[in-house]
Amino acid sequence: MTAAGAESQIPFRPGLEGGPATQSSICDIDGQRGVLTYRGYRVDELAARSTFLETAYLLIWAQLPNAKQLQEFEQEVQMHRRVSFRIRDMMKCFPSGGHPMDALQSSAASLGLFYSMRALDNPEYIVSAVVRLIAKIPTMVAAFQLIRKGQDPIQPRDDLAYAANFLYMLTEREPDPLAARIFDACLILHAEHSLNASTFSARVTASTLTDPYAVVASAVGTLAGPLHGGANEDVLTMLAEIGSEDRVDSWLDQAIAEKQKIMGFGHREYKVKDPRAGILQKLAEELFDRFGHDPMYDLARCLEAAADKRLGPKGIYPNVDFYSGLVYRKLGIPPDLFTPIFAIARTAGWLAHWKEQLGANRIYRPSQIYTGEAGRDWQPIGAR
Repeated sequence: MTAAGAESQIPFRPGLEGGPATQSSICDIDGQRGVLTYRGYRVDELAARSTFLETAYLLIWAQLPNAKQLQEFEQEVQMHRRVSFRIRDMMKCFPSGGHPMDALQSSAASLGLFYSMRALDNPEYIVSAVVRLIAKIPTMVAAFQLIRKGQDPIQPRDDLAYAANFLYMLTEREPDPLAARIFDACLILHAEHSLNASTFSARVTASTLTDPYAVVASAVGTLAGPLHGGANEDVLTMLAEIGSEDRVDSWLDQAIAEKQKIMGFGHREYKVKDPRAGILQKLAEELFDRFGHDPMYDLARCLEAAADKRLGPKGIYPNVDFYSGLVYRKLGIPPDLFTPIFAIARTAGWLAHWKEQLGANRIYRPSQIYTGEAGRDWQPIGAR
């Protein structure tokens, strides 16, 4: 059998669905029980007891830090929050109507121009790249938000922790401690989720041994696609379309009959309610108790109850996107920044996979099944 004939016997799975592409010790998903773990720790425990930077350290270096290690990591991140004025000037040239994800991808890639050693065998370079990306990605997201409004970016404040500092740079005011804590928990929940599309993109790019800034930029570009990012923004649009609780049943029946995608429901991995959705729901309620209720939350709960009867038997339940948009909305975050915030959190997971890929690297080179024509003869242009 020829090589081409042998390849044709390989079963084809669109999107490589279900096919293992790597071995990893970073994240595990039990979709039947609804359990998500980072390095063996349950995400609900991390969200309740950890911080984002502590969780990022866990993901990247495989162990929870001791007090000295955490303090040093937090200080290093704090010291590298600022971005070069040249990057800020570059961002001022971006069109104000451009999408923040495009601005973030360009800005993340530009970091490679400033720190492009590509010394991937140097542990100090690995640490510095991790610190710079985790520190600077939030600054660039917040900077573009103000720049597109015609304002100068706000410099980071060294006296504020990671989540609080981002909200300060974004909203121009120091956040309530509860709001900062809840936002920090949201970052933990979005920090990692196994080999999804953007993480796979990160690992493929990493396998070429390019610099980590290109790795993160490629992952951001993948996350920007509507089949991967943006669903929590679409959930708010869907809820606004439904409008009121008395329309939920009729809207849902029509959506199911027309086989429309119901945003915020269903996940390839989970056959029960996404564990992150339940945590986000509780975080939303904490925000509402402190800062006032959002009637859209009642509509979301009504839709979940109706969908549970119709879609639950099919294993379709709320995913992480169903309630996260309501949390961000209450925090005063513009909807088109929801996905860039996802990227801020997921940078920790991308870097964990980058570092793991370097540990046992082999460049990705999957095969294909050729479906084109064969044996065609070239013809002069006058005979075509």
